[in-house]
Amino acid sequence: MAKKYVYFFGGKKADGNESMKNLLGGKGANLAEMAGHIDLRLPVPPGFTITTDVCIYYYQNKKCYPKGLKEEVHKALNKVEDLMGRKFGDANNPLLVSVRSGARRSMPGMMETVLNVGLTEQTIPGLIKQSGGNKRFVYDAYRRLIMMYSDVVMEKAADIEPKEDWGIRKQLERLMFQMKNEKKYQSDTDLTADDLKKLCNLFKAKVKEVLKKEFPDDPIQQLWGGIGAVFSSWNGKRAVSYRRIEGIPDQWGTAVNVQTMVFGNMGTDSATGVAFTRNPGNGENDFYGEYLINAQGEDVVAGIRTPAPINGYSKSEHNKKLLTLEKAMPKIYQELFAYQRRLEKHYRDMQDIEFTIEKGRLFMLQCRVGKRNGPAALRMAMDMVKEKLISKKEAIMRVAPAQLDELLHPIIDPQAELAQRPLAKGLPAGPGGASGQIVFSACDAVEWAKQGKKVILVREETNPEDVEGMRVAQAILTARGGMTSHAALVARGWGKCCIVGCTTLQIDRTKKRLQIDGKVFQEGDWFTLNGSKGNLYIGQLTMMDAAEENKLLNDFLEICDTLKKLGIRTNADTPEDAQKARQFGAAGIGLFRTEHMFYGKGSEEPLFRLRKMIVSKSEQERQQALNELFPYVKKDIKGTLAAMDTLPVVIRLLDPPLHEFVPREQAKLEELAGDLSISLDELAKRAQLLHESNPMMGHRGVRLGVTYPQVSTMQIRAIFEAAAELIKEGKDPYPEIMIPVVCDVKELDSQFAIAQETYKKVLEKYKLKKIRHQFGTMIEIPRAALVADKIAQAAEFFSFGTNDLTQMGFGFSRDDIGGFLPEYLKKGILADDPFQTIDQEGIGELIKIAIQRGRKTRRGLEVGICGEHGGDARSVEFCHRVGMDYVSCSPYRVPIARLAAAQAAIRDK
Repeated sequence: MAKKYVYFFGGKKADGNESMKNLLGGKGANLAEMAGHIDLRLPVPPGFTITTDVCIYYYQNKKCYPKGLKEEVHKALNKVEDLMGRKFGDANNPLLVSVRSGARRSMPGMMETVLNVGLTEQTIPGLIKQSGGNKRFVYDAYRRLIMMYSDVVMEKAADIEPKEDWGIRKQLERLMFQMKNEKKYQSDTDLTADDLKKLCNLFKAKVKEVLKKEFPDDPIQQLWGGIGAVFSSWNGKRAVSYRRIEGIPDQWGTAVNVQTMVFGNMGTDSATGVAFTRNPGNGENDFYGEYLINAQGEDVVAGIRTPAPINGYSKSEHNKKLLTLEKAMPKIYQELFAYQRRLEKHYRDMQDIEFTIEKGRLFMLQCRVGKRNGPAALRMAMDMVKEKLISKKEAIMRVAPAQLDELLHPIIDPQAELAQRPLAKGLPAGPGGASGQIVFSACDAVEWAKQGKKVILVREETNPEDVEGMRVAQAILTARGGMTSHAALVARGWGKCCIVGCTTLQIDRTKKRLQIDGKVFQEGDWFTLNGSKGNLYIGQLTMMDAAEENKLLNDFLEICDTLKKLGIRTNADTPEDAQKARQFGAAGIGLFRTEHMFYGKGSEEPLFRLRKMIVSKSEQERQQALNELFPYVKKDIKGTLAAMDTLPVVIRLLDPPLHEFVPREQAKLEELAGDLSISLDELAKRAQLLHESNPMMGHRGVRLGVTYPQVSTMQIRAIFEAAAELIKEGKDPYPEIMIPVVCDVKELDSQFAIAQETYKKVLEKYKLKKIRHQFGTMIEIPRAALVADKIAQAAEFFSFGTNDLTQMGFGFSRDDIGGFLPEYLKKGILADDPFQTIDQEGIGELIKIAIQRGRKTRRGLEVGICGEHGGDARSVEFCHRVGMDYVSCSPYRVPIARLAAAQAAIRDK
């Protein structure tokens, strides 16, 4: 049998269904489901879907179509004609269609759409007749087609790159604005039939002038032009950028959906809208949406007019005076309400619905799983479990780790917010709080962000071309648009702070300034946004963490803990960090760095003693300095062991290169020389001896303990004495001593001997029989991974230092990757930043080898990771698959790791 490329839907029948998303794309699969499933069979305008296989073929064969496609398309078009009783291109009774994209995962606004395809000078009289003589509607539809087609097909798909603000669509918009100005019209709907007819002629002349081609007046040419443009838009700049951000593979391709046009712009008994079966902003179980009377779907999403609420629940400060759909068209609203109930019950998830009302008749144009921010995703998942709509396992899979991250992000300190009056108010489209300097273009946002600046992107309304700037901005602020506008939709999907429809903003993009109630603000001025309330403030307000008091989050994470197999620990260097991590559910510390006490608050005294030890020349000098340092080390370790009472704490012995601690300030050098009773010249000579050409691979970690055993002795004694004192106080400490930068078992043997001798002395001193502890190593050198069977003879646990293992495995300096890694990612040489997500092909293989060989020697070998990867969801899943015991991450990433571990366990089953 020949391969099938076209799938029909309509008339309560469909060739496909919801399970065929890979082939039909999300939109095509859901149209088929809505039209043909026995439990639904909703009023879906008939049409057909051209599969993603065609898109893949199109790019593999120099933008040519597979054999037989045109015949399949025209056969499906004939079925639509028969069902509708109209004919495509017929002068008396024309059928018009829309041509839309549809990837297997939603990419809102990133690819192209063409509406009103099939409308030509020949078919205009037939459409006027169909519409009962409504010339205004017909010429409005025609001007929309010219604008869309010239922009999407004749410019973008033809790879024409206009100067900013001089694209064909912008030029046509200027013509329309000029006519409205001349006629003193306030809105597009004020334009008469004659105005629109004249505008269509002006549009066509402008298209020929700018693009050097006539606007096509042939319906079949329009149809195939639209189909080709949608396929081309899969590799358009904004689609490619969005795929990079969302991790969507390039090879998936998009489907094309050709569907009968229904019109929401046929008069006051027609409308178009977007609705959600639950509130996507906060997750409340209430039907939420917006609509526009006498409009087409693009008007709602574009934010050109302020949409009205569909019901009382959907009202906001900006649309509360507008008539709801529930009151304007009560029967239609009840029908829509019943459909959304059926859709959510059928899909068992919140649905994003597009609908059109044509002359009092409701049509369902699309449904898809609705994008939602983190707080909403969590609430919906937990509510749906209570409603018995989904299982606990499904609830866990409904919340993405990145969405959980949103709940751990800052909000404005409520006290600081109470003390400040809002400058302006808009619609709360994206969660949390954010501060930044205002910029007025996506390009500027990207440039400023590269310089390390925090920016707020301010726009009249965003469009898909702004996607890169939106991504790097701390928050997004728009003057126009509703909760279903492009800015709101994208911000919600990313969990980014966003306010839309802030109507008091008067933006002058050319002068890079804005005005609010007479106050002028320039590019670079600081604003703070509360995206959860829609409040805008001048300056930088204090931020705080919102997660600690989130009961719903804790309940959700408790469900995660019942399913996960991986333990979750934290990287913490202070008792405060340890306590915070414990509140977030950490089951121990996977990395406590002894060197932390020499940085930051309270570090002056211990740092001075460390410096004395570093520049000591004789063993006597060094031991004296170590004796002075000992109480500080013990006190710090004791505080952290106490905070994690009963839980394991992996304590890494001193690791950084020693030269890092040598002072540079003159006063500090003089103080150090004076304490050691040596001259500044002598101190300089000693410091020079510490200099290394490649310190990251130099005299550090275990090498320090081998050359200066007393350094290891001091630290290990501090650990055991801290634990002994806590035992005497009735606590149950559990230190795990970790030796870093090991490449051979003999290095570990030398340190183990020191540990054993010190352990016996401490037991004797404190009159204890035992102190619960383990002795192990960090696997961060490729050789250590390969000889792990030998290293496991001495080590009771392995902790993979994935930061350095990645650095040494790739031969990349972590501090110098900025010059080349972005290009590697952009050009697809590497799929991911290996310092963010474990490289499973290379570094992952080293990890697997080390685990297999280590456990062959020591069956009960405890294994974990303590690099930055411990808080990355895909890395956590890898750790689950290779049989690790735990992952360790920063305190604020602990909830994300708990979720990722539970999801990994569910996928494993």
